[in-house]
Amino acid sequence: MKVTGARLASFLRQPGPEISAVLLFGPEQGLVRERGSIIAKTVVDDLSDPFRVVEFSGGALKADPPLLGDEAAQLSMIGGRRVIRVVDAVDGVSNIFATYLETPSQQTLVIAEAGNLTPRSSLRKLFEGSKSAASIGCYEDSDGDLRSVVQESLGRFGLTASADAMAFLVEHLGANRLVTRNELEKLALYVNGGRPEDAAVVSLDDAIACIGDSAAMSLDLVVYAAAGGDSQGLDRALAKAFDDGTSPIGILRALQRHLQNLHVTIGKVESGMPPDKALFAIRPPINFKFKPQFQAQLRNWRQDRLVQALDLITETEMDCKSTGFPAAAGCHRALMRVAQAARVRR
Repeated sequence: MKVTGARLASFLRQPGPEISAVLLFGPEQGLVRERGSIIAKTVVDDLSDPFRVVEFSGGALKADPPLLGDEAAQLSMIGGRRVIRVVDAVDGVSNIFATYLETPSQQTLVIAEAGNLTPRSSLRKLFEGSKSAASIGCYEDSDGDLRSVVQESLGRFGLTASADAMAFLVEHLGANRLVTRNELEKLALYVNGGRPEDAAVVSLDDAIACIGDSAAMSLDLVVYAAAGGDSQGLDRALAKAFDDGTSPIGILRALQRHLQNLHVTIGKVESGMPPDKALFAIRPPINFKFKPQFQAQLRNWRQDRLVQALDLITETEMDCKSTGFPAAAGCHRALMRVAQAARVRR
């Protein structure tokens, strides 16, 4: 069974007694892990309980095929269903899962966690075609998803985010769900010590002060190099961003927001607004370190070329979401085309 869309939220809350195994896969490994824990907690409250939760890798399973069946046959010493988590699952163990799903244990929920799998993946086909198993894809959060994560995570600490702070958080978080959760918890502790009774509003200054400046700076270097026509600087900045774990889609969205800021600001200036006032109106505000570069880009770009660049970024993001597409290479190619367009003077 394939679980998507509106069915996903209810499935995560309660998979149902007929489900014996769940496959979680996709490029967003933080989300894979988080959803695995959410599903596991529908069976076991304490995931550190050694009597009811066992975890091993796909490599260990491949080396010892009976391992899955043997573990699933074990009964908890303290009663209740058990959970088996198989991390780094790959197509090479699909035959082992196929054998297990012929007569799955009703006392065990198996959760397989994998990386990105194509629709041709034998593991995906197995779980999607089984009545007693389910398959869930885990992809990078959209801006709307990320706003919900921010609201929910801060809400647990009695916090809300101002509009400016929310815009900043959406722009600088999201590449990995677990990292996002950790950063938001750090922010909550920074603002009110993590005490829900001390309700407060997270300001833009709070967000800027607390949410990894190095990550924000890494993305800024990428987008300013691309929009400034600096191909060599872009190569270096992209390599650093990828090394930091920033996803291609996260990079594309950061550049998209930057180009949108340029487009809107140029429109205001052409309508008669003083450039300094138009620049001041941008939210979240431009990093002061990059203000001279942004001003230079305002003078260089035309709105029609910005529209073309934005169309390219949108198309590339859609391509990156297609299974099997080389996302990092596609992102690099698109940003280089933007840099090339930036070198064409008005």
